[in-house]
Amino acid sequence: MSGARQIHLAAHFPGVNNTTVWSDPAGGSHIDFSSFEHLARTAERAKFDFFFLAEGLRMREHAGRLHELDVAGRPDSLAILASLAAVTERIGLMATITTTYHEPYELARQLGTLDHLSDGRAGWNLVTSSDPFTGANFRRGGYLPYDKRYERGEQFVESVQLLWDAWAANGSRFAYDRSQVQIAGELPLPPLPQGRPAMIQAGDSDAGREFAARLADGIFSRHGKLEEGQRFYADVKGRLARYGRAPHELVILPGTTFILGDTDAEAQEIADDVRHAQVSGPHAIMFLEQLWNRDLSAYDPDGPLPEVDPDLSAKVRAEGSAQARTLQREAVETAARWRARAEADNLSIRELVIEMTGRQSFIGSPQTVADAIDAHVQADACDGFILVPHITPGGLDRFADQVVPLLQERGVFRTDYEGPTLRDHLGLAGSRQPAQRQPARAS
Repeated sequence: MSGARQIHLAAHFPGVNNTTVWSDPAGGSHIDFSSFEHLARTAERAKFDFFFLAEGLRMREHAGRLHELDVAGRPDSLAILASLAAVTERIGLMATITTTYHEPYELARQLGTLDHLSDGRAGWNLVTSSDPFTGANFRRGGYLPYDKRYERGEQFVESVQLLWDAWAANGSRFAYDRSQVQIAGELPLPPLPQGRPAMIQAGDSDAGREFAARLADGIFSRHGKLEEGQRFYADVKGRLARYGRAPHELVILPGTTFILGDTDAEAQEIADDVRHAQVSGPHAIMFLEQLWNRDLSAYDPDGPLPEVDPDLSAKVRAEGSAQARTLQREAVETAARWRARAEADNLSIRELVIEMTGRQSFIGSPQTVADAIDAHVQADACDGFILVPHITPGGLDRFADQVVPLLQERGVFRTDYEGPTLRDHLGLAGSRQPAQRQPARAS
């Protein structure tokens, strides 16, 4: 397919939550190193850009109760990726690290070390965290207001990049002094193999999109459906020029699931079974409680929606902020959409949660899935996808064996790696660094 855009693919090891059907007999351990190794090697065999680990700093909970489908299974990402650097050769190794509870020097040193150990394959998925129950692990519960998260995130990125650039600037010494970050010293690492590890982030608000346009190399997007993906793609790519950046300098990668069958009909049957396994009755009630802000434990998950509307008045009174009032309005609007969908299709609570929370999924035969993935990229809805298998560690095997060759045959996916670093895989090796476009405001 001459002139067609090339597809980027990455593999996500999701940990144990409602994405993974951990009770399936085909599922394996989510903490044994062999599981991480199997998925990473499979992705590398298929020539994926990178292997991606989520980060869970605490088990998810609501109203003092752990999520019903969460079990222990989130070891430290950097330790796992450092180990994987020894058993892989080319695939990128992406760690999710929050700017809220880590420190810039700590991250710069740890991720810089991973970049050296892997010969330039380290990556950083930047996230911010605001939930107080996670903060309690760090004695920082709720210390950052919502509108300060990106302020700290921006300064965190600038200071980390300053540390990585220090050797070129003034022989490893650095100094940075702004409202959220005040550091000075010397980074005891030589220049990194890829200059800076590639950085992606997942912000979807206007501030998050602007942050990505200025500083990020990629976006882990939630806009996987064609039309909404095209709108998101056009909006974010359209912001790059104001920072002197070209469209190819930021890759947009929605996270997506996939279900393969010998036929489209068989794949759909499997997909229905998977979604019901992912959304148990208790999980459905807990999810609805988060939206309704009410105790709904007395409701039957296989019964109709509550007649009462969401109640976020207590949150607004407690926070007294414009952001809280915005969240209240959005919750009421979301509940109205959910109620309309439930009434139109006569859905129970559990059926509604299954319908409304499912990620964009590619469901069908290998040919159908290959066609759909290629269509999204060629239509400027994204630059590729981060694939989230519902079974680990073997859930990517069939995709690697049957879908990837079809994409390679049509000339839209690599048959081998062209360079040694993650920035090479993402097409960023020749891009100017963010600090050269807009220098960090350091002391």
